[in-house]
Amino acid sequence: MSTSSSRSVVAVLSLCGISVSLMQTMVVPIIPELPRLLSATPAAASWVITATLLSAAVCNPVGGRLGDMYGKRRMMLVSLGMMIAGSLVCALSDSLWVVVAGRAIQGCAIGVIPLGISIMRDVLPPARLGPAMALMSATLGAGAGIGMPLAAFVAQRADWHALFWTAAGMGALALALVLLVVRESPVRSPGRFDFAGAAGLTAGLLCLLLAISKGGDWGWGSPITVGLFCAAAIVLPLWGWLESRVRHPLIDLRTTARRPVLLTNVASVLVGFSLFAMSLILPQLLQAPASTGHGLGLGLLATGLCMAPSGLVMMLLSPVSARVAGRFGPKAALVSGTVVLAVGYLAGVGLVGAAWQVVITTVITSAGLGLAYSAMPALIMASVPATETAAANGLNALMRAVGTATSSAVISALLAQMAVATPAGPLPTLAGLRAAMLLAAAAAVAGLLVALMIPRRPYRDPAPAGEAAVRAVPAPADPRPDTATSG
Repeated sequence: MSTSSSRSVVAVLSLCGISVSLMQTMVVPIIPELPRLLSATPAAASWVITATLLSAAVCNPVGGRLGDMYGKRRMMLVSLGMMIAGSLVCALSDSLWVVVAGRAIQGCAIGVIPLGISIMRDVLPPARLGPAMALMSATLGAGAGIGMPLAAFVAQRADWHALFWTAAGMGALALALVLLVVRESPVRSPGRFDFAGAAGLTAGLLCLLLAISKGGDWGWGSPITVGLFCAAAIVLPLWGWLESRVRHPLIDLRTTARRPVLLTNVASVLVGFSLFAMSLILPQLLQAPASTGHGLGLGLLATGLCMAPSGLVMMLLSPVSARVAGRFGPKAALVSGTVVLAVGYLAGVGLVGAAWQVVITTVITSAGLGLAYSAMPALIMASVPATETAAANGLNALMRAVGTATSSAVISALLAQMAVATPAGPLPTLAGLRAAMLLAAAAAVAGLLVALMIPRRPYRDPAPAGEAAVRAVPAPADPRPDTATSG
């Protein structure tokens, strides 16, 4: 592949990542207004966020496996089509549950980022692979950084449906560019799709993530929350046992149990926790009324602009992360990222007196996130066969989703417990915001400790990454049955 073709592919795939990330965060500025806009209670309106989280978590590993088997570009086009369809459903309705359904369809598109990273491994020259993967990983934060002020601007000056029309337009543009520029990856994984495994994983994840994300509303000791946690504790181990007994599982647990993959996924949960904590803590500090004694009293658009540097920093640091990973290994980039992330939150405990101080906190934490997120795909793909990259990256993205869901539940509960009554309603105290930052810093430190345990020289697939001539060959004979047996 020529240099110009490589650059075009990287640019288009990165645009796809930004579009999907932007789609996810576009509704954040209007969350307080959703109950009024949709004529619903706050608890019911929160399903607009929860639905996207649940569908994204399920579709990441499933879409990745389908991409490995039937074509990563094909699944990327399907994902972008789902994003467009979901956006149109939301844009054309004022009904709560129709919008929730549209947001669930939108969530199916989140697999675009791990699919794009896997396409890069298959079609790019090895010399361009590191910087390209780092840039694609950074789009997760870049889209969020761009989406916040853009959505705030649109929400203040137009009908809220315009947000979804914008998302549909970006999805259509990304889909057209993929059709024109990106060619299909030649790498395929053999076998049949594991429908039973997909159903089991979906059921287990829905129980787990629904309990985590809605436990605060339902009550952590309520029968439904406890029941969902118990169901997840039964379904997920049973699913794992069944997956170990099929020839072509949805997720090869033997591969994911390798130390580099396992530890990278654990680190992803912890970094995901820290990532979402920033979105929960800093906007509340910026928007709280000055009458609270610690709030900065900024409007929606000003708050979005203060958060915007996060995406720009992640994008600008992607080549730095690639150089660190290229010279010292991706483990060094992940370790560096978690260190910077922890420093950012610790600094944020004291940087609360002015908007520019919050921007400094945003920049430091985003720098850490950029380094850490850019390293994870490299660690994963250096440890799995070429025929399993999309599924492995999808699972890694799922681990980040588990981290963000847990962060949302834990940080929200903490801030609710350390709140004070105001004319505008209960608002977190300064002590509560600082405690949340310390908790996010602790998660980053835990991520650092896990990253330090990752082996320096992980398993490497014998097929060269980025070699276009690679073709998956039929799997060797496997004594295990093609479907689960009773033993």
